[in-house]
Amino acid sequence: MRIGLIGFGFIGAELYRRIAADPGPGQVVFIHNRTPSRLAAIPPELVLDDLAEAADCTPDLIVEAAGPDVTRQHGAAFLAVADYLPLSLTALADDALYDRLRDTAAQSGRSLLIAHGALVGLDSLIEWREMWDDVTITFRKPPASLGQGAPHPERRSLLFDGSVRDAAVRYPNNVNAMVACALATIGLDRCRARLIADPAIHHLELAVEARGRDGSQLSIQRRQPAVGVSGSEMAAAAYRSVLRAGGLSRPVEFL
Repeated sequence: MRIGLIGFGFIGAELYRRIAADPGPGQVVFIHNRTPSRLAAIPPELVLDDLAEAADCTPDLIVEAAGPDVTRQHGAAFLAVADYLPLSLTALADDALYDRLRDTAAQSGRSLLIAHGALVGLDSLIEWREMWDDVTITFRKPPASLGQGAPHPERRSLLFDGSVRDAAVRYPNNVNAMVACALATIGLDRCRARLIADPAIHHLELAVEARGRDGSQLSIQRRQPAVGVSGSEMAAAAYRSVLRAGGLSRPVEFL
């Protein structure tokens, strides 16, 4: 695959390092970062200043690790020429945008790829998606991992309890795994999101509780060290999604 990378923070830089070390999944053909100085050590022929020129690099796969605005502004254009793997899934809480991306993928023969990210057990959730009646996903984070503009309470506090769609609007940089869970199961409006800030911890916790109409139940729990607003496993999870991206052909694929 010819791979384009957007964003060169913790996840983007690690993806570049892994692909360069093992060209099995393909080769990086461009890297874009909104702060160009962070790309000083990158071969200049790989630096893409203007995302409107991404198609000129003839990528097979474009990976976004720079925030939801990239998908809002360029997602449809990317899908006209390449498979697209947005890691900032909160952009897909906009139904009109999601439908436009899915339609573009269907017309171009490309795929919009939904990465599992911090969400473990995605295969099990998808396999039973028609049967789930109730799904709740809970994040518990230290305040420092909530990002700019989020509250920083002095004691454990429930910051949000509502639909995943509303959580994505209020916390666009914190709840990507919640969006993946909702899209894979009962939808953004029915899937319940809970976000807890806890200054007593220095790690991230994720819990999913799903109940089926037939009485089935699925419980998923994950705990990992925090790196910024993400868990320490996020770069590895994103790389695994890149490895799985080759050869997919449906308009929307879950990885």
